[in-house]
Amino acid sequence: MSKVVACAAIRGAHDIFKQASDFLDKAIKEKGPAQKIGFPETAFYLPMANALLGAKVETLKEVLPILEHAKSLLPKVPQDNVWLPYLGDALNAGMSSLFCEEIIVALRYLYNQEPQKDCNGFFTDTIMRSLGIQLVDGRMPGFAAILGAAPNNKIAVEIVRELQERNILIFVGSSAGGRSIIDQLIEENVQMGWDNYIVPYGRDTISAIYPLNWAIRSALTFGGIKPGQAQKCLLYAKERVFAFGLVLGELDDIKYATGAGAINMGFPIIADTDIPEIKPSGITTYEALVKELDYKKIVPRCIEVRGVKVKIASIPIPVSYAAAFEGERVRKEQLHIEFGGKAGPSFEYLTLKKSEEVLDGKIELIGGDIDNLQKDQKSLPLAIIVEVAGRKMQKDFEPILERQIHRFINYAMGLMHIGQRDMNWIRVSLDAFNKGFRLKHIGVILHAMLHQEYSAIVDKVQVKLYTKQADVEKLLPQAKKAFEERDERLGGMTDESVDTFYSCTLCQSFAPNHVCIITPERLGLCGAYSWLDGKASYEITPTGPNQPILKGEMIDQRLGQWKNINDFLYNKSNKTITGVSMYSLMDAPQSSCGCFECIVAILPEANGVMIVHRDYSGMTPCGMTFTTLAGSVGGGVQTPGFLGVGKLYTISKKFISAEGGLKRLVWMPKELKEILGEKFKKCARDLGDPDLLDKIADESVATTLEDLLSFLNKAGHPVLKMPPLL
Repeated sequence: MSKVVACAAIRGAHDIFKQASDFLDKAIKEKGPAQKIGFPETAFYLPMANALLGAKVETLKEVLPILEHAKSLLPKVPQDNVWLPYLGDALNAGMSSLFCEEIIVALRYLYNQEPQKDCNGFFTDTIMRSLGIQLVDGRMPGFAAILGAAPNNKIAVEIVRELQERNILIFVGSSAGGRSIIDQLIEENVQMGWDNYIVPYGRDTISAIYPLNWAIRSALTFGGIKPGQAQKCLLYAKERVFAFGLVLGELDDIKYATGAGAINMGFPIIADTDIPEIKPSGITTYEALVKELDYKKIVPRCIEVRGVKVKIASIPIPVSYAAAFEGERVRKEQLHIEFGGKAGPSFEYLTLKKSEEVLDGKIELIGGDIDNLQKDQKSLPLAIIVEVAGRKMQKDFEPILERQIHRFINYAMGLMHIGQRDMNWIRVSLDAFNKGFRLKHIGVILHAMLHQEYSAIVDKVQVKLYTKQADVEKLLPQAKKAFEERDERLGGMTDESVDTFYSCTLCQSFAPNHVCIITPERLGLCGAYSWLDGKASYEITPTGPNQPILKGEMIDQRLGQWKNINDFLYNKSNKTITGVSMYSLMDAPQSSCGCFECIVAILPEANGVMIVHRDYSGMTPCGMTFTTLAGSVGGGVQTPGFLGVGKLYTISKKFISAEGGLKRLVWMPKELKEILGEKFKKCARDLGDPDLLDKIADESVATTLEDLLSFLNKAGHPVLKMPPLL
C-alpha cells in the first residue's frame, strides 16, 4: 500500500478523533452525561456503533466507550525513514474515523447544527424501507457517494446525469476548493431528492458518514444480521451493497481517512486527481483506490471497479431515459402541455389482440401533436391505446402490462405521469418539448419497454394516440367496460379457487433467508406483487424469483398450512424456516424482508392487533414507532405476534383469519383509514359490522394503551367479546 495514502489516512483519523473528543467533552460539560443523543427516526441508535460493536448509545455518557474504542484503533503516523506494510494500520484508522464521524454528526444534531442547509442529513429507516423494493429488484443497482466538486458546473451535471441514466442512487456532498457539488447542482437547477436519485447529505467530509450509515443499516434491516456481528455486517456491505465513492477535486487527510473507512466496508474509491492507487483486491471486490482523469470515462470506470450490474434502456427519444427520473415533477412554470387530471379527459388502455391485428412497431397519432397548439393552450385530451399480441400473452396479463405504462412514461426526463386507467395525468415540460419530444415518442417508449421487459409473452406491440375530444369520449366507455370486467375477474379469485401459489425471492439479495408466499388473497408484503403478477413473472422468466408452488396436501386449514409450501419454504430459505401459516399472526407467521408497507402487531391488553404503515412517524399504542417496530420484524425472520404486510392485505378475507380476522383490528393511523376507505367499509359490511371502521381507534383518540382501551369500551368494539388471543 502507498505510504503517502497510509500517512494521510492516519493523520486524518487523528484529526477526526480530536474533533470528536473535543466536541464530546464540550457537550458533557454543557449538557451533562445523562443528556439524550441520537438520530431521528431510526431503531439503530448510532448505527455504525450499533452494527459493528453492538452498542446501544442513547446518552452522552454511553458515547465514551465508543470514543475509547476508536482511540484504540488509531495507529501512529509512519515515520519518514521507516517502510512497513501499512494496509492494516490505514484500515484501522479508517474504522476509527467512521466511529468518530458518527459521534460528531450525532452531536451536531444535539446542537441543532444538522441537517445543513439544502441537505438531507441523516437518512431515516423509513426512507430506507420505502426504497427497499427498488434496492432488490434491480431498478436501483448501486449507490454513488460523491465528495467534493467538479472542475465546473457542466461536468458536475454530466456526471450526475450519467449516473442517473444507470439508475444509481447518488449521495452528493463534501467540498473541494471551497466549492461543493451540491451548490453546483443547485446553480444548474438540477432537481434533487429521493425521487430523483440525487440526495445531498452535507457540505463537509465528516457528513459523508450518512451514506455509510445507510449502507451498514442494510445489513441489519435486510440481512437479518444482529448488532455486534461486525465481520458479517462488513461482508454483507461488500457483497450486497454495491456502493462506491467518487472524489472530485484534491484529497485532504480527512477524505483519505473517510475513504479508508469506506474501503473497510468493501466500497472502492475513484478519484479525478493524480493520486497513488491501491490495486490489490480482497478488502474490496476489485481495486480499492483508483484514479480516472478523463471525465468522459469516469462513470464507466466507477461501475467497472465496483462491479455494478446496470441496465440502460437505449430508446430513440430526444430526452434522457432512466428510472432515476421516475419521481420527477413538472411544475406549472415548467409546463408545455398536460393531459388528464383536472385539465380534461385522458385514459390509457392495454388490450390483447390477435396476431394478425397488430403490426409491430406501428405508432399512430390521430389528431394534433403538441407542436401545433393554439396560443396559450396548455392542455389536450388524450387516449393511449396499446395493442399487444403474443403466443404466451393472456387476458389476465393485460392489467399487469398496462400498469407499467405509468413507470415507462415517468422514466423519460421532463415527463410526469400520475395515476392509471381513466384517472391518469400526464405533463410534458417545456424543456422536453424544446429538445424535440413529441407525442409519438410515448409510443416509441411503450413499444421498446414492453419488448424489453416482457419479451417472453409479448411478440408485437402497436400504439395509437388520440388527441381529438370526440375520439377520446367515444373510446372511453369501451375501456371502462374492460376495467370493470378485470376488477370482477380479479376480485372473484380466492385461495381455494387455485391449486398453485407463487413464491417471491426478489428480496433475497438483501434478506437471504426471506421468502414471500403470494396467494390470490394475500399480496406480497411490499404491496407491489399480486398473485397474477407472480404468474406473469413466471411466464416471462421461468427461472426468475417468482416460482409456482402446487399447494398439495393440506396440513391445517385454519392456519393455512400446506406440506408443499412448507417444503419449498424450507429449501428456499436456506433451511432456516421450517413452515409458514398463511393466515396466522401467532403461529409460524410469514417472515419479513424489510420492504413491508405496514406492520401488524399484537396488543395483548386489548385482545387485538394494531397496524401501522411506514409513512406514519408518530407513536403507537404498543409503545413503539414504525421505525422501532421495523427493527424487530425485518431481516427475514419469523416473529410471532408481528407481521410485515402490504396495505391491501388488511381488507382480505384471509387477513389473520386464524385469529379472527379484521374484527381483531383495534388501532390504525388515520391516514391509513383514508387510504383504505370504501374498500375497508365494504369488507366490514360483508362481515356484518358496517360501522367497524369507526370503532377502530387512530392517533387522534389514542396513542397509549390506556386511551385505546377506554376508546374501545366506549365504541363497543367487537374485540371485547372475542375469545382471548393468548
